[in-house]
Amino acid sequence: MAYYLGIDVGTSGTKALVTDAGARVLGTVTAPHGIISPHPGWSEQDPRQWWAATVKAVRAVIKKTKIDGKQVAGIGLSGQMHGLVITDAAGEPLRPAIIWNDQRTADQAAEIEEKVGGKRKLISLVGNVAMTSFTLTKLLWVRQNEPRIYEKIRHMLLPKDYIRLSLTGEYVG
Repeated sequence: MAYYLGIDVGTSGTKALVTDAGARVLGTVTAPHGIISPHPGWSEQDPRQWWAATVKAVRAVIKKTKIDGKQVAGIGLSGQMHGLVITDAAGEPLRPAIIWNDQRTADQAAEIEEKVGGKRKLISLVGNVAMTSFTLTKLLWVRQNEPRIYEKIRHMLLPKDYIRLSLTGEYVG
């Protein structure tokens, strides 16, 4: 029998679930991970903790459902959006991920709007305003505030994509 594994990298924990071929949920397990807040308005997480939570949750849900892991026919990934995970050439995180609810990048959001000719112009170009929660503003913040780290960046990922990299050893474009 074929089973399917779902992995969701959330803000407070990573959830793993197993379904059968009919999409019936057979079991779920969540492994918690915390938020690092070194300054007011800052919100970071260690991608390595996501991976540890993923391994823990997957092992636990396989055990809970009593399936043979070799029968997993597919894996689906989901997760928090707009988190900035930056890695070096070896795929190692260069710093904690700046996650979606971080608010430090107001200056960078304003800079983007100014460079394109204002908020209305930006909306006409990309269909949205620049927001502190978006990944680009976080990358600009790293470039402006942590230039030594910025110089080492070889890949930029979202949280679920870091888990994909950890599972497969491959980057997906």
